[in-house]
Amino acid sequence: MDDFLSPHLALFVDVVDQQSFLAAARRLGVAASSVTRRIDRLETQLGIRLLHRTTHALRPTEAGQLLYGRAMRMLAELRGLQEDLHSQHDEPSGLLRVDCPAPFGRRHLMAALAAFMQRHPALQVDLVLTDSMVDLQGARLGSDVDLAVRIGPIEDTRFVATVLAPQRRVLCASAAYLAWRGEPESPDALAGHDCLAWHGAPPPGAWRFGERRHAPAQPRFRSNHSEALLEAAIDGLGLAHLPTWLAGDALRDGRLRAVLPQFAAAPEQATIHVLRQQARGTARAARLVAFLATWFAQPAWDAAWA
Repeated sequence: MDDFLSPHLALFVDVVDQQSFLAAARRLGVAASSVTRRIDRLETQLGIRLLHRTTHALRPTEAGQLLYGRAMRMLAELRGLQEDLHSQHDEPSGLLRVDCPAPFGRRHLMAALAAFMQRHPALQVDLVLTDSMVDLQGARLGSDVDLAVRIGPIEDTRFVATVLAPQRRVLCASAAYLAWRGEPESPDALAGHDCLAWHGAPPPGAWRFGERRHAPAQPRFRSNHSEALLEAAIDGLGLAHLPTWLAGDALRDGRLRAVLPQFAAAPEQATIHVLRQQARGTARAARLVAFLATWFAQPAWDAAWA
């Protein structure tokens, strides 16, 4: 890759990711006019328009999308090559950048990262915890992020997904709520109970138990944040169908009780994964992926109360 093309490709990737010349310039600590001129020079050098530009939006053309995908892979390969050349010993060192949903990160990933860092004192970790399910394109996996933990089906073929653990759910409520409203004896009995549900998800009427049973209930409380549903259940607002990785501690210490465990659901398709780019990543990222797969192979959140 020639001396002109390499830095201009990296800049182009930044501009597309930030969707703005100004935002890319601020991130890089340069003037916006400098970024604009360099992208103009790249288009001139390649002889094709790469970006659609309006006063309100900036998006890649078809050629720009092709260049963006190829450039991301090429830059990742260059970073991996540089890492290999500068790391001729077995002990991993340098910076690992990890993105993870905040509830899972606080409860489980932090302990795993701490153990990994204690084994490898030359490593630094930059952990970003997000309170929403950030799109991986926005998370810039392979550019600003080396690894991303995600919960749910993975359909994007740009990424390599390594399974960490299955996600299971448990119907649960506080002892105070069950003393007040009584404990349901079957999923059909949930029709007379207060239920807590995830915003945008199917209503509790679609809660699945075993092979075919669904709870015929409507939510009294909804939230777009899993920890809000957990706290609502602990506070006695109703029954919640929560991931065991989220509710495990509260089930173990008695703040919540499992309800209808005889109708427990099988693991969902919403598996917990760690993702990296298709292109070859760094040796330290591969080492962390292997460590996390072993760490979460027997999930402590299920063993703690089941």
